[in-house]
Parts: sequence; C-alpha cells; structure tokens
Amino acid sequence: MKGYFTLRKKAIEILDSQLSDKLYYHGIDHTLDVLKVVNKYIERSGIPEREAKLLRLGTLYHDIGFTVSNEEHEKHSAEIARKHMEALHFDEADIEVVEGLIAATRIPQYPKNELEMIICDADLDYLGRKDFWPISDSLFKELKAFGKVDTKHQWNKIQISFLEKHSYHTQYAREKRQPAKEKRIKELKAMINQSIED
Repeated sequence: MKGYFTLRKKAIEILDSQLSDKLYYHGIDHTLDVLKVVNKYIERSGIPEREAKLLRLGTLYHDIGFTVSNEEHEKHSAEIARKHMEALHFDEADIEVVEGLIAATRIPQYPKNELEMIICDADLDYLGRKDFWPISDSLFKELKAFGKVDTKHQWNKIQISFLEKHSYHTQYAREKRQPAKEKRIKELKAMINQSIED
C-alpha cells in the first residue's frame, strides 16, 4: 500500500508534538496502546494485509482531532486523515474505510463491521484490564483540567454509568475483558457507598 509508512510516520509525529499537555489520557500513549491491542487482534483474527493496514491507520488517526479541538474530535480526526490520505493519492474506498473506523470510536459506539468492532474494543480495552485504575485516574485528571468534572465522587458515578451502558463487540473482548469490567463496576459502587457512609 503506497504511502502507508509515510502516513504512519506523519500521524505519530503530529501526536507527539501537537497535542495539549493537559491530555493526560488522550495523549500519544493512549493511541500507541490502542495500536498494540489492534495488532494483537490482527494476529488472532488473521486480518488480510490491506485491511490490517487500514485498521492501523484508523487507529493512529482516531484521536488526532484533539490537535484541533476537544469537541467533536472524531470529525476533526476524519478530516485530517482524509486530507493526508488524499495528498498521498490513496483510493477513495480506502479513505472511506479509515473515516468509518474513526467515526465508529465515537461514544456511544455503533460499529458496522469487523474492523470497526475491533477498533472500538481496542479503544476501550483498558476497561477490562489490570491497569484500569491508573488509566481511569489519567482520564479524571484530563477531564478535571478541562473543567468537565470536579470531584472523584462525581467521576466515579460517571464511570459506573459509562461502564454499565458500554458493551464490547468482539467475542474476544466479551470473553477476556467483560468479566474484569464487571468487577470494576462492583468496586466503583463500593467506593460510592463508602463515601456516602463517610
């Protein structure tokens, strides 16, 4: 796929240099973490090379819109991806696949195909992982920095609501991530109850 490596390099350079330092969660580390998870899905599922490359590009560009605005970042991400892909003469069909992948990560998620299901589950993989708490803290710190939340108690209530509404889409995530996610909900509810009693 001509231009693939140029595009990868460009996305990483932008994420590394142009994101706000207040993006404690939506920084380059998050994108690289999602890419790592996506690569594991590609290996497990035997995704063909072309689709695998488009999936990786969708992953690298899915939060790049934060360089423009925190609001509707998916829309900005898709616009940036299209501009970069057109400059390198990518096929329109490939550009549309990447735009679809980026759009699928918008909350609430409504993936329409296997690749979109993978990027959605990879994006929120941490909800069912051991590193949930430090990642959750980084998101709280980010939202607090932008005036979206005030207290840990308020944040925990938001997290419970989010986790209860969220569904994984792939069989792998439903089997391997959902059980730990259920535990996090119980732990968060216990924390809420504890703070009420205190």
